Amino acid sequence: MQAQYNGCWPTMITPFTEDNKVDFQGVKKLTDWYIDRGCDGIFAVCQSSEMFFLTPQEKLDIAKAVVEAAEGRVKVIASGHTADDHQTQIQELGAMAETGVDAVVLVSNRMAKEEEGEDVFRKNAEDIFTQLPSVTFGLYECPYPYLRLLSDDFLHWAAHEDKLVFLKDVSCSLEIEKRRVELVKGTKLALFNANTATVLDSWIAGYDGYNGVMANFHIDIYKWLYEHFREDEALARRVSDFLTVTAITEARAYPINAKYHYAQTDIPMSLVTRSKPVSLLNENARLEIASLIRMERAMRAELGLKQ
Repeated sequence: MQAQYNGCWPTMITPFTEDNKVDFQGVKKLTDWYIDRGCDGIFAVCQSSEMFFLTPQEKLDIAKAVVEAAEGRVKVIASGHTADDHQTQIQELGAMAETGVDAVVLVSNRMAKEEEGEDVFRKNAEDIFTQLPSVTFGLYECPYPYLRLLSDDFLHWAAHEDKLVFLKDVSCSLEIEKRRVELVKGTKLALFNANTATVLDSWIAGYDGYNGVMANFHIDIYKWLYEHFREDEALARRVSDFLTVTAITEARAYPINAKYHYAQTDIPMSLVTRSKPVSLLNENARLEIASLIRMERAMRAELGLKQ
């Protein structure tokens, strides 16, 4: 079964103005940039978007703005699933569904507290599906504020009961990824890997796509790998190695460094960020981005991609 959701999807950042308001002109420019660089879909209002630091209205307004800017060229999904209270979550998920997004993405750590077991998680998930029967859902194993991976039993049940169309996998484990391919086989649930180190091997095993942070830097190179990895094994592995090593950037003041990267390349953007102090992007971090930009240009030249 060919998944409706596949390919390379960015986790969208949120541009802010210098006075810390959502920069909606920046949102439109960023949406166009993703699409121009070959994205197959956009995950808006996610952790990269700083969704835990956005107001309820900002989350809805951003989702609407991305849907409007995409103009049907690619699918748009969004989360904004941040509330602690279960019934408040139902309200925010329902409101997000009305923005026009193709799917609303549940966050696994919102569906049970860290100390609560699988029974609570399953009960809350089933209640969400019951109360919002017309909503198309995805699910994201968001690592903030804590990482909660899905159990095999839940994933198998959700896939075979057609409860989910999209999973953003944050297991960072090829063993788990291979097992999940078998668990969802024959269903419409698409498996997306957020982890670059395992992404090529997960695609070989049967994963449907990539959805991660580094798409904000060079989604076109991920897209090249996705489209060509079966054609030249040696070159695919070398491109994968490039992506894996450069993905270390993710641990360096992200998403501030992504905004700096955009400002140095294609999209004027302030460094204003709500989740981290801009001072984290020190001189060394800026030099690292300058090196990354040079490496990206060399890789694009080698692969025949536009600069």
